[in-house]
Amino acid sequence: MTEPSHILVTGGAGYIGSHMTLALLDAGERPVVIDDLSTGFRSAIPDGVPFFEGNSGDPAVLGAVFDRYPIEAIIHFAASIVVPDSVSQPLDYYANNTVNARALIECAVRRGVPHFVFSSTAAVYGEPAIVPIEEDQPTAPINPYGRSKLMVEWMLQDTAQAYPFSYAALRYFNVSGADPHGRTGQSSRKATHLIKVAVQAATGQRDGMDVFGIDYPTRDGTCIRDYVHVSDLAQAHLDALRHLRAGRPSIICNVGDARGHSVREVIDVVKRVSGVDFEVRLRERRPGDPAILVASNARARQVLGWTPRYGDLETIVRHALAWEQTLLQRR
Repeated sequence: MTEPSHILVTGGAGYIGSHMTLALLDAGERPVVIDDLSTGFRSAIPDGVPFFEGNSGDPAVLGAVFDRYPIEAIIHFAASIVVPDSVSQPLDYYANNTVNARALIECAVRRGVPHFVFSSTAAVYGEPAIVPIEEDQPTAPINPYGRSKLMVEWMLQDTAQAYPFSYAALRYFNVSGADPHGRTGQSSRKATHLIKVAVQAATGQRDGMDVFGIDYPTRDGTCIRDYVHVSDLAQAHLDALRHLRAGRPSIICNVGDARGHSVREVIDVVKRVSGVDFEVRLRERRPGDPAILVASNARARQVLGWTPRYGDLETIVRHALAWEQTLLQRR
């Protein structure tokens, strides 16, 4: 009996990858997960989903997956994502984000995998001159993290020109929230994302939090950023996969709320939803923090047919807080 086709999810035990795995299952797909568990959690992978522990650029690991399962598409999340770490450890980031992605793309070509959905980043834009950022604006990343991701986009473009291979690269800024049904969420205690930090402060896991800069040229003096619910982001990857399966062209598009919220606004919502007035310490600006980073989502809506379901900031915070409380109960 022939094994039915599967979707390979690299980094599928991580924050976004675990939501992607659930979204695939909910859509009736058959995910297979590779994860080295450096930042992911084995418990985040649902029972019954095939799991291979290892590096997504390791030929031996990839061979084991492809020898066992016919892979129809790859959704690639496995990467290092902390910008300051990329500055202090650039070669590690190029090795994990770029070199390993090259090995994965080569494996896809050799094994005849026709579709590749890449979790990219809006950091490829650097410090944009115009916001909301549209996809045709110049790419000028200002750190090794952004450059390591842009190099993968270039490889995908060149590969799609040379082989029967199509891809989607999704660029986004701040991923937030948790599965609305409480099945998974952001589980790292050392996360640096604003909403995660704020809900940790609200649940007493931090003695308050810091705000870096209150004199930016924004509506309340704090930085404005684009936030997208993690389940909506997983849906965007599903929509991108359907786009490619339909024989439509490779695509690069942003995924975000296209509005943006300030740091103060986010903190105020977390305090209101949690009912906790935690300490907020005002600090000096950090070097390299642009005042406003918001991405247009028009292409994702128009071309992919993507429609976010959880775009409201209060909903994102409620889901993040519920997951944080779940984690506390498990400890």
